Amino acid sequence: MSRIAAKFAELKRQGRGALIPFLEAWDPDKETSLALLRGMPEAGGDLIEIGMPFTDPMADGPIIQAAGKRGLAAGVKVADVLEMVRTFREADETTPVVLMGYLNPILSYGPEQFCTDAAKTGVDGLIIVDLPTEEADLLLPFSNANKLDFIRLVAPTTDDARLPHVLNGSSGFVYYVSITGITGTTSATAEHLQSAIPRLRRATDLPIAIGFGVRSPEQAGTASRIADAAVVASALIDTLSANLDGNGKALPGAVETVLDQVRALAAAVRRTH
Repeated sequence: MSRIAAKFAELKRQGRGALIPFLEAWDPDKETSLALLRGMPEAGGDLIEIGMPFTDPMADGPIIQAAGKRGLAAGVKVADVLEMVRTFREADETTPVVLMGYLNPILSYGPEQFCTDAAKTGVDGLIIVDLPTEEADLLLPFSNANKLDFIRLVAPTTDDARLPHVLNGSSGFVYYVSITGITGTTSATAEHLQSAIPRLRRATDLPIAIGFGVRSPEQAGTASRIADAAVVASALIDTLSANLDGNGKALPGAVETVLDQVRALAAAVRRTH
């Protein structure tokens, strides 16, 4: 059983959903992002999602775009993201780690080599935002061979006829993009989620995580109650960026401020069950 499947099974036994906090690799520098990664499980992150900075992140809003630019300015490469996970695994062998990114850097690295190296460093799953279902064979054979969960994005515009096609080959969990738009802009209503998630459940037995627009503890609690997990990204990046100095360096206490926010989100997720 994969780390992701094991985590969701454990949480199901506990009768609650998961909190999946997000960080952008090397935002604003290697040390700060590694400190955040190391601190998130203790703060209540059940699974951790790491963004791989890319120059053209078309699904991301201004907040995560800026985080990606900071990571790139710090010099991050795909190999550095993998090394970051390897370092994390030295002290944490149980928390699932999912990489979220775009196809072009993986193609440059080499898809087969990327999946081999990702698995060796302790990555559990991949979310490739701009990889259409029709082109999944660019990566899916290699992720399967290395036992990496291949996590698909499903949007509100994904109709019933297309759902099985999109979900074919999925594993780990399904990432429901709760809004039609970019990250960190608007939020879906509870009413929308209550109508959307049952439709997904009819199409898959995989856990469902809700992301894009989940910002507050209340929203995270609602999302984890209606589905199986809440992904919080832009709100955490927003807090980090507010704790950088004029040169883009982390102010004293920046990491702990973000982790306090994770604790508040985790408390809300745990209260809903």
